[in-house]
Amino acid sequence: MTGILLPTVDGGLATHRLREPVSWPGIERPATSRVAYAAAHVVADPLADNTPGAPAVVDWDATIGYRRHLWSLGLGVADVMDTAQRGMGLDWVATRELIRRSAAAARDFTGPALLGCGAGTDQLGDVATLDEVIAGYEEQLAVVEDAGATVILMCSRQLARIARGPEDYARVYGRLLDQVRRPVILHWLGAMFDPALAGYWGSTDLAVATKSFLDIVTAHSSRVDGVKVSLLDAGHEVALRSALPAGVRLYTGDDFNYPSLIGSGSDALLGIFDPIAPAAAAALHALDAGDRGRYDEILAPTVPLSRHVFGAPTYHYKTGIVFLAWLNGHQDAFTMIDGRQNARSVVHLAETFRLADAAGLLRDGELAVRRMRALLAVHGIEA
Repeated sequence: MTGILLPTVDGGLATHRLREPVSWPGIERPATSRVAYAAAHVVADPLADNTPGAPAVVDWDATIGYRRHLWSLGLGVADVMDTAQRGMGLDWVATRELIRRSAAAARDFTGPALLGCGAGTDQLGDVATLDEVIAGYEEQLAVVEDAGATVILMCSRQLARIARGPEDYARVYGRLLDQVRRPVILHWLGAMFDPALAGYWGSTDLAVATKSFLDIVTAHSSRVDGVKVSLLDAGHEVALRSALPAGVRLYTGDDFNYPSLIGSGSDALLGIFDPIAPAAAAALHALDAGDRGRYDEILAPTVPLSRHVFGAPTYHYKTGIVFLAWLNGHQDAFTMIDGRQNARSVVHLAETFRLADAAGLLRDGELAVRRMRALLAVHGIEA
């Protein structure tokens, strides 16, 4: 088996020998027991000036190609979400273009092509009123709805900054939900993913925030397809799921506890489904077949990988996801918009390599080793 010398957390080097490759089954239809979206990353143009603060320049062919890869496995695509670096480099100009291109690709796709796109207020600067926040949301809602995608109503940093309490969230979301053309997904993104969203729904007290959130969902349940919760709190998610109005889905966004949460009844909208897509698709089809043992067997080795990729500071998880796409040949360069490829250390990425291999998620071991060696050489490590 191929071996590679990798850095370790104690400052040393150790040889890692790759496992036998896993041949994942070809799956072209969506699972029936759960609705599952993979939140997809964007591929930066490696020849562009994608430095911090610069306008995003996207490699459109590779970016849309990766969405086709996810659809080919029967997974839905959740686009222009935090996994796509919303609020961390993907500006509104590039966001709007990505929505248009993804929607066009979905229409052209010969198989299932479930697509949801995030609508928020990140095109705004500083605002002083709730009406300005509402207008910002309405601009983005129109773009997503005109494209024919499902709206994923994202949290707003501007709203978090100016809202005085739960009543302000009720006013903003009430106005938006009263006008949407078809049911949307509401996204609750925790502060571990974006510190600017601390106290969302009007309180830093989780119980108070949950009541505020549920009140909004209950008052507008006919306009809500589901809620996507990214708090990394399995107990809270299970309780919230049981409290939702009939017909409203709970899309887990818990990248630490997703196997048990999906297994017990949550649907899925997950960033980790981007790099583990072949395993995720196979596990969901095992669940369809009533084979919970096989489902658990497939997903169990992906959990250490996910917990590492999403380790603190959690908002830098995108670096690991893009790194794995590069190792697996889905893009030609390990580069990111806003220069975010530098957000994780080579030691962190080496462990990501080990864990991805353990989960059977390096589809071409020789390619992955060549690319890892190239990265190590840049860091002065001869592997």
